[in-house]
Amino acid sequence: MANHSARMKMANEVEPTVSSEAAEILDGLNLQQKHISPKYFYDERGSELFEQITELPEYYLTRTERAIMESHLPEMAQLIGPKASVIEFGSGASVKVRLLLDNLLDLAAYVPVDISGDYLKSTGEQLARDYPHIQIMPIYADFTQPFDLPTPRVMPLKNVVYFPGSTIGNFTMPEAKSLLRVMRQEARCGGALLIGVDLKKDRHVLESAYNDSAGVTAEFNLNVLRRLNRELGADFDLDNFQHQAVYDEINGRIEMRLISTRTQRVHLAGETIHLAAGEFIITEYSHKYSLEEFASMAGAAGFERERVWLDEQALFSVQYFTVPKRF
Repeated sequence: MANHSARMKMANEVEPTVSSEAAEILDGLNLQQKHISPKYFYDERGSELFEQITELPEYYLTRTERAIMESHLPEMAQLIGPKASVIEFGSGASVKVRLLLDNLLDLAAYVPVDISGDYLKSTGEQLARDYPHIQIMPIYADFTQPFDLPTPRVMPLKNVVYFPGSTIGNFTMPEAKSLLRVMRQEARCGGALLIGVDLKKDRHVLESAYNDSAGVTAEFNLNVLRRLNRELGADFDLDNFQHQAVYDEINGRIEMRLISTRTQRVHLAGETIHLAAGEFIITEYSHKYSLEEFASMAGAAGFERERVWLDEQALFSVQYFTVPKRF
C-alpha cells in the first residue's frame, strides 16, 4: 500500500523554551573556558551558510563522503540487505539518506530522528511524497538519549542506524562513547551502524577546511552571536569578535573559536558576561579519528566493524558496523 503521509511520533513532547535556552547558553558562557553549543548554528541563515560551506574547495568532507557513498552503494546495499529499517540520527533535511532510499531493496521503513519538530514534520511529509512505497516514520527526540522506535507495518529484518557527515566528531570523546551506546541500543541485536567518520590528516588540510579563503565559515561562526542577539535579546557586538579554527593535535580535534578582540561586557537574560581581550568562546569541536581509534571506541559500545570505505587520499571514511545477534 502506498504511504502518502508521514505521521510524526513525538518521543519528547516539550519544545525547548527561550528561558531554558538562555540558561543553557549562560551555563556555557560562565565556565572558565566559555563555550556555546554548535546546535545554535542552525537557524535559517546558519543552514544557508553551511550549505555554502559544503561547496567550498577547501571543505572536502561533504563531497568526499558523497563520492564514497556513490562508489560503493551496491556493496552497502548488499550488506544491509532487504527489509531493513533505516534510523537516521540528526536527520535534518534528510538529503544524504536519499542515496540509500533510492538503492536499498524493499526498505521496511525510514525513521528520521531530530530535535527540530517543525523541520522534521515538513521534511517527513516531503519524503512521504517522494517515496510513497516507503513508510516514513519521523521521531522528534533528543537522539543522544534512548528513545522508543515506532513499529512499521512491515517488520524489519534489521535496524540500521545511519549517521553521516562525521557528525560524531562534534561530540567530546565521552559524549561520543555514550552516543554509540545509544545507537547500539536502537540498532538492537543483529542490527548495524553506517557512519561517516573524518580521519586524522595533515594539519594544513584540516585548518584550511575550517578557515576558508572566502570567509564563509567565519560568517557561519559569527552568525551564532547574531542569532543569540535576535532570539534571546543578547547584545553581542559582532565587530568585537574574530573567527578562528585551530587543530588541537593532542586531542585530535578542530576547535572553532570566536575570539574577543577587546575587553568587553555582553548582556544576556539579565546577566553580564565579561570577556578579556584575546579570550575566546568555543563554538564547536570536530574530532578526527584514526581507523584504529574509532574501531576501538565503537567496539566498546558493542559494535563489530565489518567494512570500511575510503577515498583515494584517505581523507574520509564511511564505516559499517554490526551488532552480534547475541550481545
